[in-house]
Amino acid sequence: MRNDHDSKKSTYLLLHISLLFSSLSGVCSKMASGYTDRIFSLQFIFWFGLVFVIMFGYAVIWQQILKRMPLTVAYANRPVTLIWGIIWGALIFGEKITWNMIVGAVIIFAGIYLVTSENLQKGGEKH
Repeated sequence: MRNDHDSKKSTYLLLHISLLFSSLSGVCSKMASGYTDRIFSLQFIFWFGLVFVIMFGYAVIWQQILKRMPLTVAYANRPVTLIWGIIWGALIFGEKITWNMIVGAVIIFAGIYLVTSENLQKGGEKH
């Protein structure tokens, strides 16, 4: 039983690491947008290419996650990328975090908790 619990924890950790990297594709997209007037420049190709690399890696990991957890639980966790977007916006681009963003993040986490806790109470069977 303990091993099954550790396996679920590592799957959730892998899920959230993949979502973190997925959110970085948005950062790379915004960086690339600064060079749209020079789409053949090395900077644009680098940032835009990085979007593809990140999303390819994310797609591979996402498929592995879906083998190990129910689709509803995996999708319920995807809004975490919005929260990472808020964090990246503040750290990298100096964007202001507002109270509305914080309230929205709390609502997102509450929704994730409700969906995932219901699944855990049912034993977390894969459908």
